[in-house]
Amino acid sequence: MTTTTRRRAAAAVTAGALAVGLAACGSSGGAADGGTAAGAALTLDQLRDKGTVTVGFAGEAPYSFEDGGELTGATVALHEKIWSELGVENVKGVQAEFGQLIQGLNAGRFDVIAAGMSILPERCEQASFSDPEFMYTTALMVPEGNPLGLSDMQSIVDAEAQMAAMSGAIEATYATDLGISPMEVGGPQDGMDAVVNGRADVFALTGISLNWMKENNVAAPVEVTESFVAEIDGEEQVGAGGTVFRDADTELRDAYNEELAKIVGDEQSYLDVVGDFGFTAAERPTGDLTTEQLCSGQLG
Repeated sequence: MTTTTRRRAAAAVTAGALAVGLAACGSSGGAADGGTAAGAALTLDQLRDKGTVTVGFAGEAPYSFEDGGELTGATVALHEKIWSELGVENVKGVQAEFGQLIQGLNAGRFDVIAAGMSILPERCEQASFSDPEFMYTTALMVPEGNPLGLSDMQSIVDAEAQMAAMSGAIEATYATDLGISPMEVGGPQDGMDAVVNGRADVFALTGISLNWMKENNVAAPVEVTESFVAEIDGEEQVGAGGTVFRDADTELRDAYNEELAKIVGDEQSYLDVVGDFGFTAAERPTGDLTTEQLCSGQLG
């Protein structure tokens, strides 16, 4: 597989031992709500003393989402495991729209972002990423029968189809790079609704997310295409996602990375944490792509 310059973005310890709270997107945020004052470096000792890490999540299943009033998902499971190993007893979740997560992080609304966010050069200019946690492929959600015969990003261009994409997500950037004007939506459910209601011909997102949505909405008159590596101008858009830290919090990021390496470094350990959410060995990073490469955009 040829890897080349990444397109810039437009953009547990046991479950009973962790308290995972969910705050509404409209809450006031900031240090008073459990985050850290903007601009102040946060250390692991501070989090241990506080006993809680406040983590920003987006409602994208199976990465992080609300189920029965509680936050769950693969990124949640990773954070439960890693922070408990680091001596932080509680994980408090604050849900926000995907496109607002980095802004909220830098404003001190939460301590880190755990939303499976793609590591992209433009995002790396705004914040600091962990080592890769998930490898990505793209898929398309289309009406049953796939009437336009869509299979990849170029097929959307060729069919002059109306595409929906999550605001701030990499799929919206793919669309822009290909000359598509996407309908931007706030979350995955909005994207599926757009296809079901005929406002969009296709909704593009990570394959793991779209397959999860279909499996959990069996009556919805949609189907999901085979996953693919998006290609722009003949270049394959290979990428990965990770946890996001503020630039000042290097000590915290490095401690997190040490525990993350123990999980992703062993296939069974990785699957023990995220396998229940549909992730397989294919999504496990193997060290072929580093955060430094992804942030620089030089993947060849």
